[in-house]
Amino acid sequence: MHEAPHKASRKGLDSGNASCASETHTVDQQLCRWLLLSLDRLSSADLTMTQELIANMLGVRREGVTEAAGKLQKLGVITYQRGHITVLDRQCLEQLCCECYAVVKKETDRLLPLRPAALTW
Repeated sequence: MHEAPHKASRKGLDSGNASCASETHTVDQQLCRWLLLSLDRLSSADLTMTQELIANMLGVRREGVTEAAGKLQKLGVITYQRGHITVLDRQCLEQLCCECYAVVKKETDRLLPLRPAALTW
């Protein structure tokens, strides 16, 4: 069975982005990238997830996520309270993120111009 080209492209972008930022970037940068990728798929700046879940997704220790989230909160980029994250300053989050996010976002926007809420798959 063949995947539709846009689905195959999306899989490639997601896996390329994941490998780009996993070993060569700080936990802070990985968290910023992960938050941005999550926001790209949602219609809200509010995310419901624990630091344990984020740590598992990033393949890092929960303590590293706790520290990185604390830094972002002190900078006023996010608020975090018991499994609920609100992004307050997306532009700052993008500046703190690694360059991989911008490269993949540009390519994703080129290949898949529709916002996730408009997709029906």
